[in-house]
Amino acid sequence: MMRHPEYVQVAGRDVTVTNRDKIFFPQRGLTKGDLVDYYVSVAPAVLPHVQQRVMQMLRYPNGVDGQFFYQKRVPVPHPEWLETYTIQFPSGRTADFPVVNDAAALAWIANLGCIDLHTWSSRIGDVERPDYLLIDLDPRGGDPWAYVRTIALVVKDVMDELGLESWPKTSGSTGIHILAPIVPELPFPEVRRFAKACAQEVERRVPDIATTTWKVADRTGVFVDFGQNARDRTIACAYSIRPTQDARASAPLRWDEVADVEAADFTMETMAARIAKVGDLMDGMWRSSKSLVPLFERLGLKPPKAAG
Repeated sequence: MMRHPEYVQVAGRDVTVTNRDKIFFPQRGLTKGDLVDYYVSVAPAVLPHVQQRVMQMLRYPNGVDGQFFYQKRVPVPHPEWLETYTIQFPSGRTADFPVVNDAAALAWIANLGCIDLHTWSSRIGDVERPDYLLIDLDPRGGDPWAYVRTIALVVKDVMDELGLESWPKTSGSTGIHILAPIVPELPFPEVRRFAKACAQEVERRVPDIATTTWKVADRTGVFVDFGQNARDRTIACAYSIRPTQDARASAPLRWDEVADVEAADFTMETMAARIAKVGDLMDGMWRSSKSLVPLFERLGLKPPKAAG
């Protein structure tokens, strides 16, 4: 029997929620409605990480056990209050992406079956210049989680020595993301070049467990991924739920938690309570931005080609 959509009031707006009772996470018995409710409940923590950013939609209309698909172009029709941004690709083609700026937009995008929130590392005010650098620790199936935690602390050491403030979070899958807020003054290729040098320095310090080898078949150890700093690459933002059986969340961490952290401790069912207990551990992150321009030579790199 066809069920009528439900309209909920979020941030003063009517948001359509369809099929609230559809199971999205069978192992945990969690529904699409639970996903929408989660994002609305943690909106104050999530929004600083997604506002004014282009969002790549990865849709799971039938939950984690169903097929998924990427969608660049915002669906038509969509709410008139939803902000969109037009991106031009090297091919000359364009696409209008959603920009999630409030809790109503979070509810709307979760209703599309977007379990995780994938955003660009730049904001639409200057979309060609990222405002954070990312090191993504990406283990293979046989790499111990202990390696990931050890390497994360080495990344912190490297960034500390460069004077960059770094902020860790579980990826919500099998890795750890380390973000360093930066002044949005350099184009993506220059930020990627700097991130690659950082990753190579990490590899130099722990070569037995870390690698920057690009070819998957040749890797031995946890991949210290710098490639996510390229244009139009996205990551799941802080507090994002991931399409895992246990509805795992990407959880911001204190650095003193990293050595013993267990990624499975953070889920859609536990994240709100954690925020209530420890607060938003990435609060203030965007006020700690540093310029990369004077740091290139410290990593043995030529100065950046373009700044400002």
